[in-house]
Amino acid sequence: MNRLSHKELVFISFMLFSMFFGAGNLIFPAFLGRSAGIEMWLALGGFIVTAVGLPILGVIAVGKAGSLHVLSTRVHPWFALLFPFLIYVSIGPGLAIPRAGTIAYEMGMNPFLPDSLANHSLMLLLYTIVFFAMVLWLSLSPSKLVDRFGKILTPLLLALIGIIFIKGIITPIGTFTAPTDVYAGNSFFQGFIDGYLTMDALAALVYGIVVANTIRSKGLGDTSLIAKYTMLAGLGAGILLAIIYGILGYLGASSASIGVAENGAQTLTIVMSVLFGEIGTVLLGVLFTLACLCVSIGLIISCSQYFSNTFPILAYKGWAVVLSVISLTVANLGLNQILAVSVPILGAIYPLAVVLIVLGLLNRYVNHSIYLSTVIFTGVFSLIETINHTFLGDVLDSVLGYFPLYQEGVGWVLPAIIGVIVGAIVHKLKAPVLAKS
Repeated sequence: MNRLSHKELVFISFMLFSMFFGAGNLIFPAFLGRSAGIEMWLALGGFIVTAVGLPILGVIAVGKAGSLHVLSTRVHPWFALLFPFLIYVSIGPGLAIPRAGTIAYEMGMNPFLPDSLANHSLMLLLYTIVFFAMVLWLSLSPSKLVDRFGKILTPLLLALIGIIFIKGIITPIGTFTAPTDVYAGNSFFQGFIDGYLTMDALAALVYGIVVANTIRSKGLGDTSLIAKYTMLAGLGAGILLAIIYGILGYLGASSASIGVAENGAQTLTIVMSVLFGEIGTVLLGVLFTLACLCVSIGLIISCSQYFSNTFPILAYKGWAVVLSVISLTVANLGLNQILAVSVPILGAIYPLAVVLIVLGLLNRYVNHSIYLSTVIFTGVFSLIETINHTFLGDVLDSVLGYFPLYQEGVGWVLPAIIGVIVGAIVHKLKAPVLAKS
């Protein structure tokens, strides 16, 4: 086979969409809509730039390079060992997978339990055993990922969101209100920052190779063709994400005049209660469970493929079992503790991921010196910022605040730009020396 059919490409796009679309992707745009009110569409535009644009660019960058390892090796061989390991551990069994299991329990099971059993640790244990057993079973055959995601889980997820949206149009929930203080007069940029904080660009670096492997399993071996179809699948998934974010943002904004909500989960609870009454809680539970299930399966598959290649002491299925058991254990230890460790790590490595994606996309114009210096400057700033927030109680804010956009959470942008300039200068200075030798 030399080409993918349009149908196969659509299903691969569906698969990628499901792997991205977890509980956080439900919560963030709904709360953004409620908070931005009449400026929802402007805020959503900024959100889509970073919550859709960055992840899809990440998939394309990995597709073009061939793998995250190849992309990371352009910086340094040691970086190619450490950086992917931190990503896979952090967004895999260290945080994202166990968090998905816990959120699925909180939204899909806990609301239906009697008061005597609600929030009981034994119920969480029983639920997560079933949840991760299902995740493991569906992860043991990655070759069937397109059939299970593209043809079953994604259509179910999209159909459910479509029903909710149509009901919201037929019977409007409420009215848009004025934006909250944080969005007033700053809606686009605030949405931009909110999308950046979803950290889906990390998942993109992980999922890019899964998409590429899926395309290879269809009989394609041409590297340029695989990169092309990876890009098209990424664009397809991005369009789906943008549409769903628009629907969720609209529903959240429509609920702004009803009740009080402090987060996206409460916003969606209000929306579902108004639209469907008591059955709305059931539908919301199903929606969250499906989303968390899809993300967990995608991450187990991605992490198992990585660890089986990097640490071949176990084969793919062995790693899938180990990672599922670790995720189950972490989910029952209490996420507050694991968040305290994992979130600072994520905050430190996320700017590196964004920089690596941008450099990977511009690889034709970027040399080794620019890769290395940009990652060093960005990494040093991110490390200092993480230490400041985690261990020093923000005592360095008065100094770090001189960096543009530091208060908005992207103070690393200037160090990254300086790194590019320094790398270009170093390469320029090294060129005559290399020519003489």
